[in-house]
Amino acid sequence: MIEVGAFYLSNSRCQFVVWAPLLQQVTVNIIGSKPQIAPMQQDKQGYWHVVAEAVEPGDCYFYQLNNQIERPDPASRSQPQGVHGASQVVDQAFHWSDAGWAGVALQDMILYELHVGTFTPQGTFEAIISRLPRLKELGITAVEIMPVAQVPGEKQGEAEEAYRNWGYDGVYPYAVQNSYGGVQGLKQLVNACHQQGIAVVLDVVYNHLGPEGNYLGDFAPYFTSKFRPIWGEALNFDDAYCDGVRNYFLANALYWFETFHIDALRLDAIQGIYDLSAKHFLEELAEKVAALSQKLGRKLYLTAESDLNDVRVIRPQAVGGYNIDAQWCDDFHHALHTLITGEQHGYYQDFERVEDLAKSLREGFIYSGQYSPDRRRCHGKSSIAEPAYQFIVCSQNHDQTGNRILGGRLTQLTSFEGLKLTAAVVLLSPYVPLLFMGEEYAEPAPFLYFISHSDLELVAAIQKSKDEEFKQIGYDGECYDPQSPKVFEQCKLNWELQHEGTHQTLWQFYQHLIQLRRSHPALKKMDKQSLEVTVNEAERLLIMRRWSDQEQVLAVMNFSDRAATVNDEIPKGSWHKILDTAEEKWRGLGATLPEKLSSDQPLTAPAKSFALYQA
Repeated sequence: MIEVGAFYLSNSRCQFVVWAPLLQQVTVNIIGSKPQIAPMQQDKQGYWHVVAEAVEPGDCYFYQLNNQIERPDPASRSQPQGVHGASQVVDQAFHWSDAGWAGVALQDMILYELHVGTFTPQGTFEAIISRLPRLKELGITAVEIMPVAQVPGEKQGEAEEAYRNWGYDGVYPYAVQNSYGGVQGLKQLVNACHQQGIAVVLDVVYNHLGPEGNYLGDFAPYFTSKFRPIWGEALNFDDAYCDGVRNYFLANALYWFETFHIDALRLDAIQGIYDLSAKHFLEELAEKVAALSQKLGRKLYLTAESDLNDVRVIRPQAVGGYNIDAQWCDDFHHALHTLITGEQHGYYQDFERVEDLAKSLREGFIYSGQYSPDRRRCHGKSSIAEPAYQFIVCSQNHDQTGNRILGGRLTQLTSFEGLKLTAAVVLLSPYVPLLFMGEEYAEPAPFLYFISHSDLELVAAIQKSKDEEFKQIGYDGECYDPQSPKVFEQCKLNWELQHEGTHQTLWQFYQHLIQLRRSHPALKKMDKQSLEVTVNEAERLLIMRRWSDQEQVLAVMNFSDRAATVNDEIPKGSWHKILDTAEEKWRGLGATLPEKLSSDQPLTAPAKSFALYQA
């Protein structure tokens, strides 16, 4: 594998490597204390190289292509002047204090997804560090950071550049967003996380690049017209000259692991990675990461977002899989969301029964080959044989919140009882749970789609798309402006709320659930074979039994807006209650379920409630 970019070698020397197989001439225009133009030499694989003298960290540079145009480095490590400006030479030296860090096993991860720009008022890596002890106190063992690759930004008068973007419009996959704190800021955050015993998962985008500042096509055939994706041109993973493209992204993945000590990568929307090669890009990526894991002596993970319901993603290579460690389970989210909110529009029309959630708890995927009304075709493949720890589940995430027309969280969509029920279902499931920042204390701020493009035509096109989206769902209100700084500010967390009233109670409830999950043998065991789920569809009841060698637990869930009676769904045994969302300590209306129950004892579960018994 060939590393690309600018590499400071010490003693005022810097190596530049860029892939441009079809160009006739490439030079480096170095803008620093000693400006110079350094001609580059091309090798047989189309990579241009030069070691330039009198170059220091902080110096900026462009590549001159065929003596006609200047472009930033496709593998730039820093873009201090934004996506259209010069790239910057970075000194990667850093004093790490995590030499004894062994990582967090996938089975032990309690994931916490956050957006750097809106997680704190400052919107920086450094500002996150002071909040890590509180996340650790909650029980979080891994933070999942939304993409940090450089995105477009605009000046706000004489103020600092304000970059307002989710991160999925990045165009420099190697360049850490400068407004967040750049290379050094991210390293400081990872180092601090490891000191707190918290792993770091980084969201990376290998399915597309953003529209503004996207200059890769000027260097090489990074894109192909073979496919028709929804997010612009498809990246070239299997057409002519694809080797250089694959190398670019493979090296990028290892860059995060090696240079930043990242513990896992979350691969965005892998259904958008189009590859008909005999060895899929994801399979090759998993091989490279496994080899690096062995070299470093600690397990590095790959997790994927996918709506394909395809078990090949997570199955071992020996049985034809890509060997990705885990994937998001959208079916689980959709089934839970419809039961809690009653929504039935769009893809939620595919999920309306309690049995849907029951199947997801038993197997993972709900759609395992049957007909999907929303897709108007059969969808998915059975995941019943796949280990539970390979599925990541949630009730909220950036997409499911931010893609709503007004960015509404579950806080706005259900009652306090509904929030507690939802939290219990996710955290006491047999799968790896993921929380979306702020859900643990019922954050009221929306998470809207926001941008800060400088291309006015692009901004107008995005605004038009949003207007049409509002009209399609029959929304009568005024469409918000994604480009507005006020929209971005509106999405920042109200961190102080977690110490007040019902917000504090919910935070404590989340903490208690995580403690139960990590300490109770039956809840700690992530095994779909040690699980039994029954359903009373008419009463909107779900009964889940989980067990280990030492203990067993029984969860009674009522998704109805009224009290529901459990008759013959209780398994044999003598059960003692250990959790009840209706208890006054959790600001419920008062517990009505008995402290002890037996299989021949009918009981009535309050509306939108969750109770946990152990035998």
